[in-house]
Amino acid sequence: MPYHHASQFLSAIDPDWARHIATIGPCLHQPKPARDPYEGLVRAIAYQQLHVKAGDAILGRLLALFPEQTFPSAEQLLSSETDVLRSCGFSASKVATIQGIARARLDGIVPDYSSAQAMDDEALIERLTQLRGVGRWTVEMLLIYTLERMDILPADDFGVRDGYRRLKGLEQQPSRQQMVDIGQAWSPYRTVAAWYLWRVPKP
Repeated sequence: MPYHHASQFLSAIDPDWARHIATIGPCLHQPKPARDPYEGLVRAIAYQQLHVKAGDAILGRLLALFPEQTFPSAEQLLSSETDVLRSCGFSASKVATIQGIARARLDGIVPDYSSAQAMDDEALIERLTQLRGVGRWTVEMLLIYTLERMDILPADDFGVRDGYRRLKGLEQQPSRQQMVDIGQAWSPYRTVAAWYLWRVPKP
């Protein structure tokens, strides 16, 4: 998916954006559209409130339990012992969450890829945040990385808010609502804006 127009659009907002985008270069966002939304949600839960390396390690241990395939099925996750999943590094509450996602996939609450693609952003967020342990951020990661939506701003995300703070040289991060309001100017490319905000260098 070409992001050149998005980068140009964001660069035109103000000199801070233009300078940052020139420094970082082209947007190299890499969604994974081959994934089922169920898989996208489970992966997002693994990274919830953790650094990327910790999430990578947990996922690596989970995938190692099922070497015959690229990702465990919903049935396999449901039939896995809690202790086995805990040994991957999932907390007890995250085990309950990912097994709840697996159950919701079998029950049809978590849609398949084509059904999810047909739903708009807010409808999908409203539907999936009814699941235990699945918040707005988790569904936004699904929208960004699995469904390739271009206009998602995860305003709860620490990296997004702190990236904006550093971009603008602010004393403190904007609140969630302030981030939502500020981000209106970045539509229809808020996903690309988030990608760049995650990459604002630390001093």
